[in-house]
Amino acid sequence: MDNTNASGLQAQVSRLEHEVHALRTQIHASDDETITISEYILTRLEQMGVESIFGVPGDFNMPFLDYVEDHPKIKWIGCCNELNASHAADGYSRVKEHGIGVIVTTFGVGELIAMNGVAGAFSEMVPVLHIVGVPSTLQQKQKPILHHTLGDGRFDAYTKAAAQTTIAQAAIVDKVTAGPEIDRVLAQAITTARPVYLTLPMDLVSTKISAKRLKVELPRSPPPNDSEVEAFVLDEIVKLVEAADQDVVILTDACVIRHHVRQEVNDLIHKTHFPVYSSPMGKTSVNENYERYGGVYVGLNSHPKIKEKVENAKLILSIGSLKSDFNTGMFTYSVPASRTVELHSGHTLIRHAQFPGIGMKKLLPKLTERLHKFEEDAKQLPLPQYKALIPDEKDDIISQAYFWPRMGQFFKPKDVIVAETGTSSFGILDVELPEDSIFVAQILFGSIGWSVGTTLGAAVAARERHLGRTILFVGDGSLQVTAQELSTMTAKGVHPILFVLNNNGYVIERHLHGMDRDYNNIVDWNYTSLLTTFGDKDGSRSRSYTVHNKKELNDLLEDETFAKADKIQLVEVMMDRYDAPRALKASAQLSEAMAKRIAEQDPEA
Repeated sequence: MDNTNASGLQAQVSRLEHEVHALRTQIHASDDETITISEYILTRLEQMGVESIFGVPGDFNMPFLDYVEDHPKIKWIGCCNELNASHAADGYSRVKEHGIGVIVTTFGVGELIAMNGVAGAFSEMVPVLHIVGVPSTLQQKQKPILHHTLGDGRFDAYTKAAAQTTIAQAAIVDKVTAGPEIDRVLAQAITTARPVYLTLPMDLVSTKISAKRLKVELPRSPPPNDSEVEAFVLDEIVKLVEAADQDVVILTDACVIRHHVRQEVNDLIHKTHFPVYSSPMGKTSVNENYERYGGVYVGLNSHPKIKEKVENAKLILSIGSLKSDFNTGMFTYSVPASRTVELHSGHTLIRHAQFPGIGMKKLLPKLTERLHKFEEDAKQLPLPQYKALIPDEKDDIISQAYFWPRMGQFFKPKDVIVAETGTSSFGILDVELPEDSIFVAQILFGSIGWSVGTTLGAAVAARERHLGRTILFVGDGSLQVTAQELSTMTAKGVHPILFVLNNNGYVIERHLHGMDRDYNNIVDWNYTSLLTTFGDKDGSRSRSYTVHNKKELNDLLEDETFAKADKIQLVEVMMDRYDAPRALKASAQLSEAMAKRIAEQDPEA
């Protein structure tokens, strides 16, 4: 049973338990309070901590949007297009944590545009609710040649497409099943950390249904592990730790964040003192200022000290791993199964044996209790310290090698740091981020321009959570894909700092293929005029800068007004078109080597 199937089974168990509880509540409740289907959805979302919903109006969803706009606690964030709105919902969900991002689109034309962003959320395990306003139930039965359809009567075509990028789908078709169906998909989103899809017909928007189910909270935690199997798993892990003479390394990854086990992992590392490392997608899953944190392990792309320590450990305790290409240094992890224990949301792997249904949320506290006795010996294990230092460069050019460790000095605790796919997500890997900061990057799905809409959602969520600054690093090419969402940031009064790396094109693509090809070039924009073009007409709500050299960069970063981030700010950073971070260059070389091996194995090549 793979991780997805195990998580799905857990979600089904939680859903059935919730359904039984809800039915008992309805049977015993004496009141007959009713509520519209729209109000039911919004009440559920409010219960889940949602304070903002993203999307674009369209004729099939506007009746529902009336309810959203009139809601006393949930705000409507209208975006420039559905793609950006889906990215914003993704970013909101990542930063909000324990909640869910929500996007509302219209039938067909709107939902298809959003599908790329929803697919990215599925790939990276981010819970998002996609609500689609659809034609009336009568129109869906009669199948007229309606606008936004394919013109062939297939009104279910888009739902079928959505099934490929969401974990669960529900079509509201009547007042009897509306409440249970809404609860079903929301429970799936929470327990599996994946997007879900919900259609709301125009004629049912104001239909009244019972409000009794709302008295029963949706399940949030996974069901308990089988006690007998769990006890065996714990015994086996302890035996491996003892056999390793406590030479154990903890490796944290994306699912520590997605499945909300940060606290459990934090308890484990502090009560055992085993050295801890993270993957790129697991960055900020643990406090990077912690004395036993060693850095980011990414296979052959790792710093030599990190690579040596992780790969020579007698036992790797891997938590929430996601072994994608960029997350593992193009599959160059050197941590064999014979020396590895893997904890996942829906199963546990001990060397070559798999234990389905034994999830890490319930297992970790018990494992911490069992491993606490090794603390004193583990403290003696050496931990080579690696920190990204600012190089002593004689020229004044802003190099990638200089820029990222210098930015590390600018960050503060509780900052939300967003890195675009490519140069930025590679450049920041070696930089130690402050305590309680949140790192947001789309390393697996890698949709160009994703970070701009995501920054909108992240900044809104950061404001709601009273976190620190939201800081975006994006290349000039990526920004051009989704730049119009800067206007929504300005309109909604969020104050991200946007560092635009101007290196005249797609640097990551240059290093992967076509260093001097024209297709990797872009048109040079006047980036410092974007904020005034996109909404801040009189320039009172924004500031823009261009830094050409190290001195200008340092002067700006040391400016208290700039660092305070009381307005939206854009910084154009002038960089060499061929320069790239160390990790990106290494990854490109590994990618090229992999392509060569594949070509040599292909008899048709």
